[in-house]
Amino acid sequence: MLAGCQQGDDSTGTPGTSPQGFTGIAADETITATGTEPFWNAIIEGSNLIYSTPENLDGTTIGVERFVGQGGIGFSGELEQSAFDLLVAPGQCSDGMSDRLYPYTVSLKIDDDLRTGCAFTDREPFTDQQAITP
Repeated sequence: MLAGCQQGDDSTGTPGTSPQGFTGIAADETITATGTEPFWNAIIEGSNLIYSTPENLDGTTIGVERFVGQGGIGFSGELEQSAFDLLVAPGQCSDGMSDRLYPYTVSLKIDDDLRTGCAFTDREPFTDQQAITP
């Protein structure tokens, strides 16, 4: 018997998990993600994502599928024939270039290129570090 492979009843309620998965960002919230080196930006509204860079300021709109995990949410689509996967997880984040603190961390993978960044939503905005430091 392989007990390690069985999924048991977790009646103790493991912290941070729920049957619905991560519920911190509602499906109707707008998510803005940003990263540096290289600079990029993504705005997610429903099943549409606008991905922009300094070379493409107007951005490219792609369709994405939202999936919910225990530690955050993800969005998958295709950008110019490349696999596009963006993961958003709760956690304080700094972009390293401004005084902003963001409530979410981001991992972005375009084909084999992995990028990191920060995110906020219309309900959970970023804060200014200078405004909260005495």
